Amino acid sequence: MEFHPAVIFVAGLVIIILGAEMILRSASRIAIMLHIKPIIIGLTIVSVGTSTPELAVGLTANFGGKGELAIGNIIGANLFNILFILGLSAAIRALPIHGQSLKLDLPMIFFSALLLLFLSYDGVISQFDGGILLLVGILYTISLIYLSRKESIAIQHEFVEAYGAEKMITTWTATSKIWNLLILCSGMAMSVLGANLLVDSAVSIAESYGVSNAIIGLTIVAFGTSSPELVTTLLATFKNDRDVAIGNLIGSGIYNILFILGMITFVVPGGVNVGLDVLWIDLPLMIAVSLLCYPIFKSNKMVSRKEGVLFVSLYCIYIGVLLSRLQS
Repeated sequence: MEFHPAVIFVAGLVIIILGAEMILRSASRIAIMLHIKPIIIGLTIVSVGTSTPELAVGLTANFGGKGELAIGNIIGANLFNILFILGLSAAIRALPIHGQSLKLDLPMIFFSALLLLFLSYDGVISQFDGGILLLVGILYTISLIYLSRKESIAIQHEFVEAYGAEKMITTWTATSKIWNLLILCSGMAMSVLGANLLVDSAVSIAESYGVSNAIIGLTIVAFGTSSPELVTTLLATFKNDRDVAIGNLIGSGIYNILFILGMITFVVPGGVNVGLDVLWIDLPLMIAVSLLCYPIFKSNKMVSRKEGVLFVSLYCIYIGVLLSRLQS
């Protein structure tokens, strides 16, 4: 019995999200057992963990010779996270912006996008380029850990509430060690399986509609891999407890470029080819969006409801441009 590619896509997406959740939870618990501070867990491990779907999809796509889908997914996910998810959160309820985002995250996401454009200028993100992205990612993480020590007590307390030891296993017993490592490995296996199903079905959908892999990566694959962030941020918005969720949203965007895309291009011989449309439209747009965020976030340290509506509107316009590219 053969299933429609759309059904396989949804199944792959569900499997990969479940796998990512298992990786995130087990990695956070292991970090707690190793006495890593909750704020560091939240700023690093959680941000990387929420990018696990992009990593699994990117590696699977690139090993299968579909590198355009991989880079499309990274760019599409970042635009979806900032313009749509963050914008929707602010449109529902004005969004206060706190110190870490202004000090490091905003300048870094702009720099990361600019660096990616520079490395992509020859039409290929090579293994060497991937190594550069990974190195910058390591330096960013070191800076993040250093600055986290200077965060206010209130912000640190929020991370303790979100990722604190009182909610997780705190003893490094043999049983808990084996159990969490087993969950971690199972989550990785599920992510790989889900990514294979998702990529194969996405390519089938692209071929059946005569759409490029890059467009598929920028749209339905990006929507799918970013769905955990969408749900988490909306729940946090309705609870009016968004500091950690928004910080992880921006942090995930940075890690998507530096670690996820860096890893994807570093481990696969030949790197990733970057199409002209992605190079001259989507990448510059990602840079423009990250640049636009700074004055908006800086003004009154707040994203107003009107600015949130603006972000969502810009994303809808972008999707409209993508659809027009399909017809050209």
